[in-house]
Amino acid sequence: DEVDRAYFAVFDGHGGVDAANYSATHLHVNVGLHEEIVKNPAEALKCSFQKTDEMFLFKAKREKLRSGTTGVSALIVGNKLHIAWLGDSQVMLVQQGKAVTLMEPHKPERE
Repeated sequence: DEVDRAYFAVFDGHGGVDAANYSATHLHVNVGLHEEIVKNPAEALKCSFQKTDEMFLFKAKREKLRSGTTGVSALIVGNKLHIAWLGDSQVMLVQQGKAVTLMEPHKPERE
């Protein structure tokens, strides 16, 4: 289609790099192939995070891997910004020199 899109992501491995590397390799593919990418990019991000997690859990069980990862991604579709994250990774938007809160990070003490 004629819509410009851009994707960015950062993963922070915990207990090793396996989960972070796997997510960096597969999440954007899952987002790009998701059936809702055109009509509902936020849903595509959410489902793709879940799918990538399920895929890695299968691989981790098979290969006895024990790492995990946090992750944050930004998907720009036209003039809209969609943010998705897992764990305590955070994203910051600075607009005209001022920080704009985009998310509430996951913390153990938060319900």
